[in-house]
Amino acid sequence: MMNHPVNSPQFFLTAPSPCPYLEGQGERKVFTHLVGEKAPELNDLLTQGGFRRSQNIAYRPACESCRACISVRILALEFEFSRSMRRNLAANDDLVATEYPAEPSSEQFKLFRRYLDSRHQRGGMADMSIGDYAMMVEDSHVDTRIIEYRRRTEGDGVSETPAGELIAVALTDRMGDGLSMVYSFYKPEETSRSLGTFMILDHIARAKAAGLPHVYLGYWVKGSRKMEYKTRFLPQEHLMAQGWQRYEP
Repeated sequence: MMNHPVNSPQFFLTAPSPCPYLEGQGERKVFTHLVGEKAPELNDLLTQGGFRRSQNIAYRPACESCRACISVRILALEFEFSRSMRRNLAANDDLVATEYPAEPSSEQFKLFRRYLDSRHQRGGMADMSIGDYAMMVEDSHVDTRIIEYRRRTEGDGVSETPAGELIAVALTDRMGDGLSMVYSFYKPEETSRSLGTFMILDHIARAKAAGLPHVYLGYWVKGSRKMEYKTRFLPQEHLMAQGWQRYEP
């Protein structure tokens, strides 16, 4: 068991399970609850220490024989958009991004289900119901926002609420030192837009505008092709045994 000065959290260890990223590997996690008035401060400290948030739980891998999961954060204030990234932003210039309090909607859930059914049919989230989705969004004791990306339509600007088709959604925590991308999903048919990349670039721009130094991307899993994209956003830091270190490809 571990101790922490903020809110004296208790830490627990999950039972072993198959690793979803590396074949033949097992997975265990250490976790604690994020509740109460100290939850935002605790979430900041734990995220900086390599944890991720899921609902009111903060967790990190605690695998006995593998250290492939590495926490990644982009150095947003140093980041410069490459030519290909500027092309991505231009290709998605017809999307309007609007930030809301973390409240779910049936429209979001329909897009979420389309995304899961197309991209993650066998994942741990494959059977999530609308109630499960609502819990994922609402069950937070920290500063969590929903960012909706909609296709711009004629008349936008007349109303405060954009009315175009919902194309992508990001669930994001705002922390003292940056933005943490908790989960994002998008319309799977819009492959030419590279929406996953676009939402990361948009979060980098938001962090820059707010003067926040980091965008936390969660874990890069060395050896997993599904996670290779995370190392494209340079400069970035990886959390190693010695602390956060600048990643040199």
